[in-house]
Amino acid sequence: MSAEAKKRLVVLTGAGMSAESGLSTFRDSGGLWESYNVEDVASIEGWHRDPELMTRFYNERRAQLEHAQPNEGHRILAELEKDFDVDIITQNVDDLHERAGSTRVLHLHGELTKARSVNDEDKIYDIGYRAMTYGERGEDGELLRPHIVWFGEAVPMISEAARQVRQADIFAVVGSSLNVYPAAGLIHDLRLRARAFLIDPKEVSVPPSMNFTVIREGASKGLAIMRDQLLSQ
Repeated sequence: MSAEAKKRLVVLTGAGMSAESGLSTFRDSGGLWESYNVEDVASIEGWHRDPELMTRFYNERRAQLEHAQPNEGHRILAELEKDFDVDIITQNVDDLHERAGSTRVLHLHGELTKARSVNDEDKIYDIGYRAMTYGERGEDGELLRPHIVWFGEAVPMISEAARQVRQADIFAVVGSSLNVYPAAGLIHDLRLRARAFLIDPKEVSVPPSMNFTVIREGASKGLAIMRDQLLSQ
């Protein structure tokens, strides 16, 4: 397929995308909700109340991520760049898409491997998988915090994500419950003529007027089915 003929494939991925790599999700049984109160570790109020707890929590997540590996679903999305113009929009804060080889990844909710100034969200530092110590400061002398978009904060990349969805010829939602906004609202930016897939082993609610092809499988198996359907046409 020539570069000129490539269709635009935009993929929204959620926690189910990384679950097969062993990364805990918040909502599933045995997930992080059961170990922590979400208000304590995933809200801006939690940061103001106990920043040291928040720092430890994200240190734990970073240590877990260091040993996780991309799964077959991540690799399929990276390989689809050979045949499609692919944009990944992810609700996940891990770097597994990048490590699998995807070259255009937009992180709606931030990135675990980065820290940023509490006073300037554009001052971002790559910290890799190391543990942060509460009280660390950037070169501007300001306190550093995890580069995560918490509940109660604006999602700065949502406008760019919506722009990408509006340009999609093919759109796929993979491993997202579509319960967290504003990310869940991105499906309403989809053009009527775009082809749409919903990949999740659980039932996910989408408006019946939206003609999604539903693949009731986990990320890896579901993406393999979608890939085969796309490449056979």
